[in-house]
This record gives sequence, structure tokens and C-alpha cells, in this order.
Amino acid sequence: MKRLAFIALLLATTLLGAAIAHGEISGDKSLRVRFGGGFAPSSLPRDRDVPVKVRLNTSIKSADGTRPPQLRRISFGVNRYGKITTRGLPACRPELLESTDPRTALRRCKGALVGRGDFTANVEFAEREAFPAHGRMLAFNGRVGGRPAILLHIHGSAPVEITIVLRFKIRHPARGKFGTVLTARIPRLASDLGYVTNVALEFDRRYRFRGRRYSFLSARCAAPSGFPGAIFSFTRGTFSFAGGKNIVTTLTRDCTVRR
Repeated sequence: MKRLAFIALLLATTLLGAAIAHGEISGDKSLRVRFGGGFAPSSLPRDRDVPVKVRLNTSIKSADGTRPPQLRRISFGVNRYGKITTRGLPACRPELLESTDPRTALRRCKGALVGRGDFTANVEFAEREAFPAHGRMLAFNGRVGGRPAILLHIHGSAPVEITIVLRFKIRHPARGKFGTVLTARIPRLASDLGYVTNVALEFDRRYRFRGRRYSFLSARCAAPSGFPGAIFSFTRGTFSFAGGKNIVTTLTRDCTVRR
């Protein structure tokens, strides 16, 4: 029976891995959210945490090509066997990032940097077709109201220079699959003239503190004893839009056990 279960697990992992390689698409007849991402390495110890690199990407579009509603709130739930560590890591304050370009933000808070990314948004003006605007994102370890947070510095320079600092508050539910939840409210972008279409972000920060090595993100492969791997809910994204529409999508990924 154990051997049959082993074969079934390998088959399920292969088939499911092929199906989810390009991310999950959720929504309804009017709105689509593609949520993707993963982590590396995918071979992890069963009983201890090791550093991992995490990638997340999201695209938002309407089903008919028209302007989608504004994204107002976003939340990410991280599997309970993934962990955020900030011991000894410098923390940045939101006011140090407001109204800054990426170079200034890094000069002020480089020690707190935990991730990088980019985004694309469409900007609309009266009697003109929407055109794309691109920008950079920097993620910093931070504190908001005395509590841990991730500060996402978003900067675009065309057609106008704009900086937005998103405050992702961190909480740790006692129960459920997702042991860490990060939530942020999204301000109105360019007086509602713009809307985000694509976001890509990668976290990969390693550092030393008092002679020991740490990683901002770490994980283990919590497969049952005797099994070579596991399929699990990697992360859950909740996207809330103007008008009250909510889209929830969960990424399922797999890991293999290493010694």
C-alpha cells in the first residue's frame, strides 16, 4: 500500500505541476486575475527550515479589454511551513520612502531591502487612448504603528513621476493553512487615471547577524514520514476591487524532501 501511495503521489505531482506551471486564472465573465509564482529550491528538508527565494506575479484585465475596476486592497497568505525572519534585520520607516526615487530609497534604507520587482500600469487621459507606464518596486523590512510590516516602494517616471508606498501589515493566524498573512490597502493611482495591469516581485534576502546566517524567507517540505514529497497550498491571493468585487485564488505547488 505504501508503494502504491508513493507512485500515486509522484503521478499526481507530475500532472498537477504541469497544470499549474503558468499560474492560476480566477474571476468571472467581466474580470480576470492571473496569479502565479513559486519558490526555489523546491527540494527542502522535512524537519528544518532553509532559505528560499520566492517569486510572485499578477496580471489584471477585463474580459472584454475595457478598463478593469481599481484594485483597492490586496492580501497574501503564506503557507504555515514558510517563515519570515527579521531578527537583526534593519527596519525602514514609511516616511523615509515617501516622495523618493529608487536611488534615494536605497540610500536611506538599503540595509532593510528584502525584494525587488517591476510593474506595468495603463494611464488614461481625456480623448486619448490608454498607454502603458512602467516602474520599479523595492520591498523593505519595516514597521508600521510599532508592528512588523513590509514596505513596498513603487516608483514610476513616465508620463509623470509618482511614488507610492504600500504598507503590508503582517499578522500570524493561529489556525489554518496560512500562518502568515500580509495585507495592504491600495491608494487611488494618479487620481483614478491609471490602473495596474502587471506586477512581478521577487524576495531573496540573506544576511548575517551576530555571526549567524539568516534568510528573510525560509521553508521546509512538510511531507508525511515515508513520502518523498508533498503537494500543498503555497500562497493565497485575495484581490478586492472598487465596486465590491473580490477575487480569491490559491497557488498549489509541490516540494520534494532532501536530507
